[in-house]
Amino acid sequence: MRCTPIQYARGPRLLLAAWVSLACVPAMASAAPNPPPLRQSLDDAWFTGPMLANSAATLPRGHWLVEPYLYDARSAHADGFGSLTYMLYGLTDRLTVGLIPVFGYNRVGGGADSSGAGVGDISVLAQYRLVAPAAESSLPTVSIQLEETLPTGAYDRLGTRPADGLGSGTRVTMLAINTQTWFWLANGRILRMRFNVSRTFAGRADVDDVSVYGTVPGFHGHAWPGDTFALDAALEYSLTQEWALAFDLTWSRGSSTRVRGHGAPDAATAQPVDVHLDSGSSIAFGLAPAVEYSWNAHCGLLFGVRVITGGRRTPTTVTPAMALNIVY
Repeated sequence: MRCTPIQYARGPRLLLAAWVSLACVPAMASAAPNPPPLRQSLDDAWFTGPMLANSAATLPRGHWLVEPYLYDARSAHADGFGSLTYMLYGLTDRLTVGLIPVFGYNRVGGGADSSGAGVGDISVLAQYRLVAPAAESSLPTVSIQLEETLPTGAYDRLGTRPADGLGSGTRVTMLAINTQTWFWLANGRILRMRFNVSRTFAGRADVDDVSVYGTVPGFHGHAWPGDTFALDAALEYSLTQEWALAFDLTWSRGSSTRVRGHGAPDAATAQPVDVHLDSGSSIAFGLAPAVEYSWNAHCGLLFGVRVITGGRRTPTTVTPAMALNIVY
């Protein structure tokens, strides 16, 4: 409908024209669509990354990432205080290499604590980016990650302090596929998603006496830690440029850890006692809510807690943690 200006009406048409003009105004206003919310730019969202899921992105060539974690793995009768630090370097735009040193101290209720802080098993890693879509594409970035954990931590001959055990005694290889993508929600804010799949393969550990595998003085033999398969889905929501909320949801299945060997000779027969230990397979569910705060695009802090519970043959643990994320 076309509206006739009031000033052009004459005589009785004046009232009719005025009514038509007033009637058209609300109709036109209601017909105009509400403007969509402004879409947040990627530069406006500063993320540190969630607590558990590794990034599928690789560092630009010549750039570093340093991310130290401090945590306390709490179970019913023990506290495992520890730190691990991601030290990554962009060898090329598609290839990132790095080192993850680990340190720890165990406090045990009703038993002897660690004699002091010790070195755990150290890992080296390489990550290659397979797919790198445009920055604002909804297609995921996809990377393959290879991580080798070296047996640098104490694990056997622990004497009267089993809590000194911080390692596995064998090399562990992890192969993972990491993915990451972005979404814009109805309010225009960014939701970042990661979905990672990993598999670990463990070798054989030579074990003597008291060890992390539950052996006792006089034992000599071997242990085969169980392989694991794990899934990790993570979300990060940009509240403001500086603040973000993160959440991990994990599932993992571990095969049985086996121990074979001979214990101390039997007092009656003077013959070594055969030892066969099997932990049985396990399933674990986990979740890890976290809050992120970033001072700028290169430096941020994460506070979170990981809870492992449910499943099968899996003790419940609650692990508060904090991490400082620095990229330069």
